[in-house]
Amino acid sequence: MLTIRLLGRPAIERDGQPARAPRGKKAWALLCYLVLAERPPSRRHLAELLFQDAADPLGALRWTLAELRRALGRSDLFGGDPVSTGLDGAVVDVDPQSTVDTESIVDTGGELLEGIELGSNVEFGSWLLVARHRVSAAIEARLHDRAVTLLAAGRTAEAIDYASRAVARNPLEQGNHELLVRSLALAGDRNAALRQIAACEDLLRRELGVEASPALREAANVAPDSPIGLAAGGRAAAASQLEAGRAAIAAGAVDAGVQCLRRAVAEAASCGDTALHARALTALGGALVHAARGRDEEGALALHESLALAERSGDRATAVLAHRELGFIEVQAGRRATAEAWLGKAQRLAETDEELAAILGVRGMNASDMGDYPGAFAHLNESIERASASADQRQEAWSLSILARAHLLRAERSQAAAALARSLELTQQQRWMAFLPWPLALRAELDLESGDADGAADKLEQAWVLACQVGDPCWEGMAARGLARLNGSRGDRASAVRWHSEAATRVSRVPDRYQWVHAHVLDAAAASALDQADVERARRLVATLGALAARCDMRELVVRAHLHRHRLGDPGALASARMLAAHIDNPALSALL
Repeated sequence: MLTIRLLGRPAIERDGQPARAPRGKKAWALLCYLVLAERPPSRRHLAELLFQDAADPLGALRWTLAELRRALGRSDLFGGDPVSTGLDGAVVDVDPQSTVDTESIVDTGGELLEGIELGSNVEFGSWLLVARHRVSAAIEARLHDRAVTLLAAGRTAEAIDYASRAVARNPLEQGNHELLVRSLALAGDRNAALRQIAACEDLLRRELGVEASPALREAANVAPDSPIGLAAGGRAAAASQLEAGRAAIAAGAVDAGVQCLRRAVAEAASCGDTALHARALTALGGALVHAARGRDEEGALALHESLALAERSGDRATAVLAHRELGFIEVQAGRRATAEAWLGKAQRLAETDEELAAILGVRGMNASDMGDYPGAFAHLNESIERASASADQRQEAWSLSILARAHLLRAERSQAAAALARSLELTQQQRWMAFLPWPLALRAELDLESGDADGAADKLEQAWVLACQVGDPCWEGMAARGLARLNGSRGDRASAVRWHSEAATRVSRVPDRYQWVHAHVLDAAAASALDQADVERARRLVATLGALAARCDMRELVVRAHLHRHRLGDPGALASARMLAAHIDNPALSALL
């Protein structure tokens, strides 16, 4: 068996024994680039990327490809132009399709191509930095997903191990700490849970200047085998509480709705109705994810438990919903691979237009966040058609708003306006006030792009007030971002800075933030700081944006971070931006480049 390890110090193994390494750092760099390439690269691109300083760049590339074939013992690899990237029969630790398990990857440790730096190859250095962020985030996502799965199955000791590793990999992510605290508490070690809370609070305060959310402390209050609520009434009571909880959530009474759903879960568990228990857990998980902000970790645990019960009872519809909701959590967190895994499972199980409309809407959101516009348009247009066919007006309004966002980002204003007009019409028909700030903020952004400051002002004021009433940090961040841009367009720089700061504070005030909106807010703030020649503030914002966008695989925003660096005077940033944008189909971005 041929094994290629690119995490930590790179190495090649045959049947578990070390093999001869290829000569030269550029051989490892080339191998890593080929392994992670999403499509076969041309020889000219590889030569320009890695061998531009050679007397014969294409000749140097040919020699290095031959050296890789010798080291791997495979004369069939890396042929043609574009260069074939297939490694059939080999196991690669960083390949998304790899059979290497999470345990093996974590034990390897280290970052991608540890110790390999090519100082003279600026564009490759930019690519490698982004790739390191992406790979690290992908490993963290696998650790997190494995910990939640184990915790839902009652295997608390193993869950603690994986949650601890997730914390070690990304200690500034509060959700990882919350998962570890919950695992420790469910294992009966409350003292360890409290110590972890204190450590997390100090870390967040020291490194980020923020306080931990209430969900962190509440995670320590669970106990082994503790019921979620008082069970006394049996199946009828469970069904009644489930309907009451759903109705309360739909009416905006979140706290009351969640309490009803907790009682429904306890009643259904008490009476032994597996299918009802699964439906109640799914409803509770969905409410914690969508309505009660800052509760995604608890919501994910409920959804994992519901999924196991739904599969046991053969409840296909509930399994579809649980898979989709777990995918939505991953999309918001920017964990792309695990998001697609959950959503792919949901789509394979789905049968109805209503189910498929919802799944395809989330898949379109994920593709759009990544900068995959062809994929986003395909998913979203089908979602809209299926939602219309099933008369699901809320889903239609939601998918139309994500479609409008994609058109807006591509400067396709007429198409964005048409989608937003229909989304707003449906949202208002449904009296869906909890959602209205989002399409309003997008419509205001379109007004600003068209030079209609007065029209934008009315919509942004309404979006801001509604977002604050609902208490949704994403909507607050979007509205505040728009208000910052509005004030900037009117020449009120001081107000613009205040609103940009407000937007960044609002959008990041909960641990389960929508990372795309967070990055979108940072991008606008960085551009504003550069326009005002506030170099120090711009540098801080661009550094945060670049790291966040890379970790969450938001490729267009990675490119925009490089464009900001170009404005800051980084001599290689523009070339790196062009390389990283090569496969992003966005005419507006191409114009900037």
